[in-house]
Amino acid sequence: MAPVPPGIRFLASFNRDQWYKAFTFALTFLLYTSFHLSRKPISIVKSELHKNCSHVMRAPTESISGQQPVLHPELDCSWKPFDRNNYKQLLGAMDYSFLCAYAIGMYLSGIIGERLPIRLYLTVGMLTSGLFTCLFGLGYVYDIHSLGFYVFVQVANGLVQTTGWPSVVTCIGNWFGKGRRGLIMGLWNSHTSVGNILGSLIAGYYVSSNWGLSFIVPGVIIAAMGVICFLFLIELLRIRLSISQQVLHVTQVSPAVCLQGVVEFSLCLLFAKLVSYTFLFWLPLYITKAAHLDAKKAGDLSTLFDVGGIVGGILAGVISDKMGKRATTCAVMLLLAAPTLYGFSMISQFGLGPTIGMLLVCGGLVNGPYALITTAVSADLGTHKSLKGNARALSTVTAIIDGTGSVGAAVGPLLAGLLSAQGWDQVFYMLMTADFLALLLLLRLVMKEHCSHRKRPGVAVE
Repeated sequence: MAPVPPGIRFLASFNRDQWYKAFTFALTFLLYTSFHLSRKPISIVKSELHKNCSHVMRAPTESISGQQPVLHPELDCSWKPFDRNNYKQLLGAMDYSFLCAYAIGMYLSGIIGERLPIRLYLTVGMLTSGLFTCLFGLGYVYDIHSLGFYVFVQVANGLVQTTGWPSVVTCIGNWFGKGRRGLIMGLWNSHTSVGNILGSLIAGYYVSSNWGLSFIVPGVIIAAMGVICFLFLIELLRIRLSISQQVLHVTQVSPAVCLQGVVEFSLCLLFAKLVSYTFLFWLPLYITKAAHLDAKKAGDLSTLFDVGGIVGGILAGVISDKMGKRATTCAVMLLLAAPTLYGFSMISQFGLGPTIGMLLVCGGLVNGPYALITTAVSADLGTHKSLKGNARALSTVTAIIDGTGSVGAAVGPLLAGLLSAQGWDQVFYMLMTADFLALLLLLRLVMKEHCSHRKRPGVAVE
């Protein structure tokens, strides 16, 4: 009898639970990648709308001799209603519409997610998100110039996208213990940056020729992933639980907000997410101004920030696992991020090479704490022993933390739109201030971790 190939032996060495873990890790990674992929196009298209707004036909003037007026023909490619002088404020309002709805909806999403089948809840959210993302792009196809239309689409999309995060974190969090959760969650959370990168590349490919497709293609992708979610996502609330236990868990009221650390990490995430989402929505436009690149090249270059974010998220997870100090890891990265942001604002004026390096470093330091709080920290708190095994409570804890963070995500891009009119330096001062405030909010937990660590080395504060 022929020997079994080593690859087959390796695959056969995994039991059912391990296969479920691997499958859930990969599937939820792809599902949430599609969420971020569908959010990114607006930041790429901004540069093209601004380009259009800057090429308005000038009015005719009288010639010096008093004869026929002299025309100054220029390409009239403006896109109403973003052809006004306050286009930055209007674009900022577009971001705010989406993110404000997202922040409000997130608080409700976790509560609803506790009481509905996660697979169906997530599927409906992805299908409707694909619909509204496509609708924004159809505004170009059907030549729609109503600001109200675009605001409505952004608000609706923000609400339905809140189905994503609590659902996928609940699925992944209940399958992995605390031992290596930081590393596992750090690797898994790279879906955020991978989605941003893919969204930038897809939107950048179409932005100069037909910016409507920059939205329609990602919309189709997230809708298709919604179908895959319906077909393959397993309700992983520990298959070992009996039906009666699951019913009991659903009917319990989660004391999530009373858990120690929820308030501090939630408020810290508010400021950390303010910084991260300001980069998400405004970095390509900033690069077009600072580096004098077109919309596609600026979009491609902005992906380096997300590449740095992948590395930063993984490092934050590994370090926090090794030290057993989640808050301390976040605090150190926030402390380093503020001066790095100032350096980026200065160095980005001196050419492409320094800009590339600083984008990678800033991405790692900005997204590291954000990734750690929204994944490993949320999972730690959501599976705390005081919740008495209520697996679905993780959805509520995640929604509280990420919902509070989403308030900052809504405010940051809005302020960036207002402050950029006075100069980009003002935007970077705002971002540095937000990082310092996030750091201050963690100081009590940092001190508690150090006191606890002296008593029980290697054990993270719960």
